Amino acid sequence: MSEGEHVDDTPPHGQQVVIPVPSPGARTQRPDDGHGPTRSAGSAGSAGSAGSAGGGYGRRRSSGSRGWRKKGPLRVLSGVVAVVVLALVGLGAWVEAEASPSGPQGKAVIVHVVPGEAIDAVVGALTHDRVLGNALAFKLWAVVHGQPTIEPGTYQFRQNSSFSTVNAQLNAGPNVFQLDVQAGTTLAEVANQLATLPGNLAVKFLREAKAGAVPSPYQQTPGGSLEGLIGTGAYRITPHEHVRTLLRAMVARFDAQAAAAGLPPGFSIAGLNAYDAIIVASIAQKEGYFTRYMGDVARVVYNRLADGMHLDMTSTVLYSLGQDGGPVTAKEEAVTTPYNTYLHPGLTPTPICTPSEGALAAAASPPAGTWLYFELVTARKGVMVFSATYTAQVAAEQQAAANGAAAKPSNTTNGATAGVRPSGAGTAGAASATGAGAASGTRRVT
Repeated sequence: MSEGEHVDDTPPHGQQVVIPVPSPGARTQRPDDGHGPTRSAGSAGSAGSAGSAGGGYGRRRSSGSRGWRKKGPLRVLSGVVAVVVLALVGLGAWVEAEASPSGPQGKAVIVHVVPGEAIDAVVGALTHDRVLGNALAFKLWAVVHGQPTIEPGTYQFRQNSSFSTVNAQLNAGPNVFQLDVQAGTTLAEVANQLATLPGNLAVKFLREAKAGAVPSPYQQTPGGSLEGLIGTGAYRITPHEHVRTLLRAMVARFDAQAAAAGLPPGFSIAGLNAYDAIIVASIAQKEGYFTRYMGDVARVVYNRLADGMHLDMTSTVLYSLGQDGGPVTAKEEAVTTPYNTYLHPGLTPTPICTPSEGALAAAASPPAGTWLYFELVTARKGVMVFSATYTAQVAAEQQAAANGAAAKPSNTTNGATAGVRPSGAGTAGAASATGAGAASGTRRVT
């Protein structure tokens, strides 16, 4: 095309011309038509200036994005740390609030821990019984202050207790114990068992029981001893147990047991009152060996009293000596004590042990019979022979000697553990027709 020649660039009729439109933010560049300057690598500095002047918007955006990518993770991490710190502070405040509950402690709660029980189960039980306010809070608190070492046994707690109090109680071990009062035990034996428990219950118990600090409807006189007037069975001993509370429970149980056995406070038999019948029951308990013989022994006691005979019961002498079971010697038979029925006629001043319901029932309703003597003739099988004549009694003694059923000295005393009853209650002694060291109920009275 020659210079000055006109070129018609109009598109043919009906043909559209498409003009490309750059996307927003895209850099545009004029085509190099040879008339304008071109930007070379050597002009980067000017190009950068041009970009800063306004033509480089896209490049400035790119630089900003790189800065955001560098600072963003630090900001996120800082935010997470701040949230965690605030959460820990709040959690700690909550745990401390649960650890020291407001208000006084509530009522007592008994919790029994079986061997092998998991700490989670114990904490759950304490929470259920409202000793602890929140199980999770206690577990978190224990992470810092130490997990308790829990021994099997029975514990007493108070509702609304602090975590430190509960933790200390668990570490100290069980604080609730069971006292077993078995038939045939004495107040001294019960006191001895109490002496094995924490606290100073034993001395107080024996002093107040013998002084009759708690009244019984069966007492002969106010302030009399409660020997033989406490009920058999198990008693729960809690921390800070009050002696009189325990004695009241024992007396109330005996009253119920005696009434059930047919021996209420107004009872009488053969000219004897209810208290006398309880003394008979206690002798039958010691002398009868087995429940099936206690009624027969009670009948022997009543018959001897009716005939004006001494009871001649070794168990009564052993009681005054602080022993349980075995024969008595001639020297012991001569010991001056109100409980020596070899020396004194009639019943002992008090019962000589705690009788069972069976012994109480035997004294209240003994079988009919004319027996005045009895002897254990076969120790292994527990066979006793009851006799109405002294001649028959001597024959029974000889049979006992042949069978080796003579009583052996007991290795227990009133200092023995309550509830441990040795075999042999003193009914069988040396087979002697003279009566020295003879079996209970066999000595001839002239």
